Amino acid sequence: MRLPSIRTWTVTQKLSLSFASVIIIGSILLSLPIMHYPNGPETHYLDHLFNTVSMVCVTGLSVVPVSEAYNGLGQLVAICLMQIGGLGLVSLIAFSTYALQRKMDLSGHTLLQSALNRNDSKNLKDFLFFAYKITFIIEVIAFLIIAIDFVPRFGIKHGLFNSLFLAVSAYCNAGFDNFNSSSLQDFVLNPLINFVVAFLIIFGGIGFAVWHDLVDNLKRFFIEKPKRHGLFYRKLSNQTKLVLQTTAIILFAGTLVTWFLEKDNPKTIANYTFIQQLMVSFFQTVTMRTAGFATLSYLDTLAPTNFLYMIQMIIGGGPGGTAGGVKVTTVAITLLLLKAELSGQSEVTFHNRIIASRTVKQTMSVLIFFFSVLITGYIFLLGVEPHLDPVALLFEAVSAIDTVGVTMDLTPKLSTPGRIIIMLLMFIGRVGPITFLLSLIQRKEKTIRYATTDILVG
Repeated sequence: MRLPSIRTWTVTQKLSLSFASVIIIGSILLSLPIMHYPNGPETHYLDHLFNTVSMVCVTGLSVVPVSEAYNGLGQLVAICLMQIGGLGLVSLIAFSTYALQRKMDLSGHTLLQSALNRNDSKNLKDFLFFAYKITFIIEVIAFLIIAIDFVPRFGIKHGLFNSLFLAVSAYCNAGFDNFNSSSLQDFVLNPLINFVVAFLIIFGGIGFAVWHDLVDNLKRFFIEKPKRHGLFYRKLSNQTKLVLQTTAIILFAGTLVTWFLEKDNPKTIANYTFIQQLMVSFFQTVTMRTAGFATLSYLDTLAPTNFLYMIQMIIGGGPGGTAGGVKVTTVAITLLLLKAELSGQSEVTFHNRIIASRTVKQTMSVLIFFFSVLITGYIFLLGVEPHLDPVALLFEAVSAIDTVGVTMDLTPKLSTPGRIIIMLLMFIGRVGPITFLLSLIQRKEKTIRYATTDILVG
């Protein structure tokens, strides 16, 4: 039987294939002996496949630490996998095509538009080049700042390489480091590393569309030089305003609640000064939304704090960036819907603008899809890992599907079936929401109308 040509595949199938292809190639490369330390831990192909899925899906979970398993060449491959995972293979191919001044066909144009999470194809080439430019600029600046600390600490060679590894990993929200299995716990009181990594995570997670809007308005602001500074914010799109406002609220509230819950916990931040407590609390709030770095052990944090962290993981970052989760816009629209219902409004509004009912329905569909996959995956994990802590398993499952990468030191303890389930959750968490939402956007609307009926709820 003749297999169907890739040209006949849907956009969502091609996007999924692009991620799967990078994972397969990357896992084969990382499994080569040339990528390993001579006296490193004994590993198998499944270990490298797990790490590769986590890198390409910018998650951060690993069954064997990068610093122990891979030498400099292996870590360089890891950097490339994280960068490709954060930006997407489709956008990388398109960037190369445009850079070589070649034309892209209509199907490739549609695929790129979907990969960049754009509603239209207007100025698509310019937007793609902007995304790569802003990525390069932010990563280089962060690399140089981190090197201020790392070069004296590790020496010139290792200091520069470690700075590059951390800068790429943080901006791509990948959550990997090349130090040890305790993530960034050795830097818990280091302000430079805490704030640089935190802002890299935020910058990568708010989405390229937000960056594009901010830069465009900054250019307009300096050219026009308005008398009222408030005009800059008013000129931003509602998409940008919603992402920035929601992100700011989550970061402020998360930092405050984390500090309140952990301030008397001697295993975490009770022995630090007030400013240090706030810094550590802020870092955990930032990294929990999508990145996977940790300056605390989540075996030491309290149960209410870990529950808060799971909520933050589910929320994630902005759409069209390197972040995971259901996205801040999804959560914001859900809360705006609740507000509209409680206030008796017939429409969901934001800044005196009506949010289209189609967008609201897509929001609900994404949430249903997400929680259906999460619950199913968690049930299977409970079935194959009956000897492990159910709360730690839930933490692991939420971390995987939200492509966060934090763990209660559970990942290396998973059995082979458990690791396969986590890999599937990471892959679905990275690719699933994109392809699912695209299937909603690209489907044709049906205009059939039926008689209404009332059903009691609640």
